[in-house]
Amino acid sequence: MMNRSFIVAVVLALVAAVWATVAYLHGANIPVLEPQGPVASGELSVMYITLLLCAIIVVPVFVLLFWFAWKYRASNPETAKHHRPEWDHSSAWLEFSWWLAPTAIIAVLAVVAWQSAHALDPYVPLKGSNAPMTIQVVALDWKWLFIYPEEGIATVNYLEIPVNSPVHFELTADAPMNSFWIPALGGQIMVMPGMTTQLNLLASNAGVFNGVSGNISGAGFAGMTFAVHAVSESDFESWINGVKASSTPLTNAVYASLVAPSTYNAVAIYAPIDASLYTAITMKYMSAADMAATLAPTSASSNDMNGMNMPMGDAPMQ
Repeated sequence: MMNRSFIVAVVLALVAAVWATVAYLHGANIPVLEPQGPVASGELSVMYITLLLCAIIVVPVFVLLFWFAWKYRASNPETAKHHRPEWDHSSAWLEFSWWLAPTAIIAVLAVVAWQSAHALDPYVPLKGSNAPMTIQVVALDWKWLFIYPEEGIATVNYLEIPVNSPVHFELTADAPMNSFWIPALGGQIMVMPGMTTQLNLLASNAGVFNGVSGNISGAGFAGMTFAVHAVSESDFESWINGVKASSTPLTNAVYASLVAPSTYNAVAIYAPIDASLYTAITMKYMSAADMAATLAPTSASSNDMNGMNMPMGDAPMQ
């Protein structure tokens, strides 16, 4: 009787845990489960497909676990009848069946991984109803610097983009290696000093989304966050004009103060900026020979071998 009560209690606890998890996920604000762009939507689909395929194996295993625990419990008088100490394997058909199922699931996962890796390639430009734009990102200690080269402005820990405009991010770091991540828009991608990488994202809906550092990078990691404002094209143009009219120039002295480690930095906006700032940040970690090799006319494959345009990583994840 105690064994039966124990199993009933375990089953009820599992049901309660599943119900609480579903209720939490339904009411909680979890950006990766509420995608606001095509990249994040594609990544969520991959997660759902992967979860479903894994559940095909995991759920029956746990069901059988409790069924066997109940059927072959010590208090069951039938247990002794089924005890076969010399048993070593089932029939060939059963052996084939439970090896075939996981093999088929792994094969399907391999196809999903291959297709999603190409479809969600962070280097592939996106299509939108508005004109594309470029934003250069520099990871600092412990803050994010965003440079709008076409608009001639820069911001710290604040990003404003127009809705339905493909955004081409060029990313590097002037601090220890880090990871750039806007969960509502797409997966994270790694950045490090002296290297550049790319990321293409698009916001399908207006709103305010959180951006974070996805890589623990020291004492100020927890405060290395930024707000992403997705607004209409007209509001974006108004914001750009306002920044240009009333902002501080981003001089070498100002940038030197930004590079210095600091935590929980307030939002800052700068205009005008040096158009070559992003290139200078990337080049400062290179030797004279590396610079000459990089600036010399070379093929795309040679540039990749020199390490200037190699992706450092991403999360499909992206």
